[in-house]
Amino acid sequence: MIIFYFSEAFRSIKSAKTSFLLTTVSLTISVLLILISFITINISNHYSSVLKSNIKINVFLNDSMSKDLRIKLLDEIESKDYSNKVVFISKDEAAENFIQETGEDFRKILDYNPLPASFIVSVSENHAFNDSINYIVQDLSGLNGVDEVVFKEGFIYRLLNFIDTFKIYLFVLTALFSLIALYLVYATIRLIINSRMIAFETMKLVGAKLSTIKIPVLLNGLIAGIIAGILAFFISNFVYQYISFVEAFKILLIKDYVEYMLIIFFTGPLLVILVSLLTLRKVSLKI
Repeated sequence: MIIFYFSEAFRSIKSAKTSFLLTTVSLTISVLLILISFITINISNHYSSVLKSNIKINVFLNDSMSKDLRIKLLDEIESKDYSNKVVFISKDEAAENFIQETGEDFRKILDYNPLPASFIVSVSENHAFNDSINYIVQDLSGLNGVDEVVFKEGFIYRLLNFIDTFKIYLFVLTALFSLIALYLVYATIRLIINSRMIAFETMKLVGAKLSTIKIPVLLNGLIAGIIAGILAFFISNFVYQYISFVEAFKILLIKDYVEYMLIIFFTGPLLVILVSLLTLRKVSLKI
């Protein structure tokens, strides 16, 4: 019986070659786009986490602040729920950092150090959002002994917004191709049913079971889904050879390798099964 199912499925493929080819190509593109979306989400989430963990706020202190008040202020900032890490930068360290970054030694001109001592507050990832940052800046500005609070990481949010926007466009494109693939699978199944209607009616007359009619049609779509998975695997493997030199990408791709393989080999058949079950519901033994 299994041989009969497959022979009927291949006979259906021959009777609708063009539609079967378009379905396979469309499913392959859909699988690749879904895979790209999944990889993009993982990579973007990783780098978003890295970027957010590097968000720092500079808290400049009054020159007249005593050591005891500075220690008290440090303890107060560290106790804040948005504070991940606090580093104290003395006036001398600030001067050394300035000279290293600019190459200019102001001490040759000035006989005093105009740079203030400061705290560098690393913001916890859970609070690394625009609204939270605005609140944190206001909160730190109101602390006793704080002269000025400076946040200079605006470009990070522009980068994060770009990543989020890119993901939205990618999702829309993926959804579009998935719908096209679903429609082509539906059209292929309808074409098979219409082209073999006489054969199906004959099978009904001789007492064929409903499964005898439906299973070959379902196998037709599953074959397209399996071929799409194989094509997607070779294409993704080919692309991987060109991006594996980026060590960070390579590590992330290997980390979720099993999930990627599941997407590649199961997405196509699952799409086919979904559409086939909905389409073949209307097929009955009524003559």
